[in-house]
Amino acid sequence: MLAGFGFSLALIVAIGAQNAFVLRQGLRREHVLPVVAICVVADAALMAAGIAGLGAVLTDAPAVLAAVRWGGAAFLLGYAVLAARRALRPAALTPLDRPPATLRATVLACLAFTFLNPHVYLDTVVLLGTVAHHDPNRWAFGAGAATASLLWFAGLGLGARRLAPLLARPAAWRVVDGAVATVMTALGVSLAVG
Repeated sequence: MLAGFGFSLALIVAIGAQNAFVLRQGLRREHVLPVVAICVVADAALMAAGIAGLGAVLTDAPAVLAAVRWGGAAFLLGYAVLAARRALRPAALTPLDRPPATLRATVLACLAFTFLNPHVYLDTVVLLGTVAHHDPNRWAFGAGAATASLLWFAGLGLGARRLAPLLARPAAWRVVDGAVATVMTALGVSLAVG
C-alpha cells in the first residue's frame, strides 16, 4: 500500500489542468465536494482498470494510443493557451471575479478536465497499472494509490481556502497560470512528437 501511495502521489502532485481546476474551485468555494468526488472516483476507477489489465490491452492497440496521443496533445496545448492568456491579463487572474457557476456546468468542466486529459489515462491506466502488475500485492498497491488520490484532491480542494490570501494577488496567479501554461505546453509537445 505504501508503494502505491507514494507512486500515485508522485504522479498526481504535478501542476496540471485538473489540479488547477480543483484549486480554482476550492478558492471560489464553489461545488468543491462534487469536484473532489469526481476526481477521486475517476482516479480509483481508472486505476482499477489499469490494474485489472486494461493498460496492457491498450499498449497493444496502436490506433487507440495514437488517437489518445493526438487528442491529448490538442487538449493540453489548448489549455496551455488559455492559461497563458490568464497569465498575461491580470484582470482574469482572480478566481472570485466571475459569477458563480451552476453545479451542472462545474461537473461538466470537471469531467472534461478529468477524462479529456490524456495524462489521466497514461498515469492511471497504463503506467500505474503496469507498475502494479509487478507488485505481488497489486490490489493493495492500487488501494494505496487510490488513497493518495483521495488525500491529494481533498487537501487541494478543501485546503485551498488557506491559500486564498496568497493567491488573492494577481502576481501569484500570474505565476500559477504561467507555470500551468509552461507545463501543459511541454506535455502537449512531448505527446505530439513522441
